[in-house]
Amino acid sequence: MGDDHGVARPLRADARRNRERVLQVAREAMSGGGLTVSFHEIARRAGVGVGIVHRHFPTKEALVEAVTLARAADLVADAHALATAEDAGAAFFGWFRRVAERASADQALRDLLDGAGTRLENDLVAALGPLLARAQRVGAVRGDLAPEDVRDLLRGCLAAERWARGRGRAGRLTETVCDGMRPRPS
Repeated sequence: MGDDHGVARPLRADARRNRERVLQVAREAMSGGGLTVSFHEIARRAGVGVGIVHRHFPTKEALVEAVTLARAADLVADAHALATAEDAGAAFFGWFRRVAERASADQALRDLLDGAGTRLENDLVAALGPLLARAQRVGAVRGDLAPEDVRDLLRGCLAAERWARGRGRAGRLTETVCDGMRPRPS
């Protein structure tokens, strides 16, 4: 909503809580069911009317975008926070494993990470740069990898882990990729 000058007014406390609750429920629902979860199901799980969902997110695309931005912010914030960790190698590989683990179990996040040229991809690659560079400087990661290479390896892990998870072998393929990112013995 705007005022006479086109400036958005801050949400009332109850409206802000409803919006956050809807967003939280949408994130959880989309984690399990991908992007196919309906507004009605989100409203039911959030304990609000479907009109409240529509008021905050007029279209499914707007809701998906809000969830995308929240997930992107989480992944990017993790990478930024770890960029100054004491053990740069452990920070880099721990972040890579966590992203692969979360996304391999989360269809919506997999869909988002698989989208080329998205804001998430750009933000993720930008946040990954310092984390990777630091791990490379201490010799924990091969020096010939660029952030885009790591992003592509992560995408490959997501596809591979989805199949491995179905066979009860989750995590093994991500570890294999992590091993391949380590420097080769001289």
